[in-house]
Amino acid sequence: MNARPKKSFGQHFLHDVRYIDRIVSAVAPRDSDFMLEIGPGEGALTLPLLAAAGKLTAIELDTDLIPALEQRAARVGQLQVIHADVLGVDFTALAQSRGVSRLRIAGNLPYYISSPILFHCVDHAAVIQDMHFMLQKEVVERMAAAPGSKVYGRLSVMLQLACRVEPLFDVPAVAFRPPPKVESAVVRLVPLAPQERHDADPAHVHAVVKAAFAQRRKTLGNALKQWLDADAIRRAGVDPLARAETLSPEDFVRLAKVYGEG
Repeated sequence: MNARPKKSFGQHFLHDVRYIDRIVSAVAPRDSDFMLEIGPGEGALTLPLLAAAGKLTAIELDTDLIPALEQRAARVGQLQVIHADVLGVDFTALAQSRGVSRLRIAGNLPYYISSPILFHCVDHAAVIQDMHFMLQKEVVERMAAAPGSKVYGRLSVMLQLACRVEPLFDVPAVAFRPPPKVESAVVRLVPLAPQERHDADPAHVHAVVKAAFAQRRKTLGNALKQWLDADAIRRAGVDPLARAETLSPEDFVRLAKVYGEG
């Protein structure tokens, strides 16, 4: 296919068969799955996923790639391409329209908008069975980081409150065309079961986490002073002199609950 990668879409096409095979093996699609791929590009992952599942829906923004992708896929299985920006696709409505309870999502995400896509997926976690994404290695490290790590932050907390995060393996730059300037990694995200999820107001959790990490060098007492005073932070079982990167995701849930009490 050998399409010309477009910088405006952040395109880097995976071409190394060894890593394609490893990703497909990690996903392990079955013919009963509703597979959804974000950004199929030239179809390096699309075609083997389609061969295993028999049918697949893909979301692609670049209209220049779609005709050749559909032509190649016609010999493999049933492919539906949705021409759209993934951030505008309602995954919950998509699942309902297809009569399925869970989506399985995969993709080589554009690195420049990977975090917004991840947060968008989290918003629809109730209809997602699992996700397998290729991302910048640094982003995967942030996603899986533990409290106290230098890369632990807002992305770590928000994803870990919604999903189990499992880094799988690294992918070198030479596996892509053109090679990106960064190393990549594949990660598996499995949304938590309803009984495992926190019961705080999601908007309150988001507000507290965002405020705490917006000024991560400050103590929580200073970073959250417009939201919670020192006594309120203590009621959540948290030290006002602590910094955001030392708190567990559960600590932020308790802070959000206290904030919700007014």
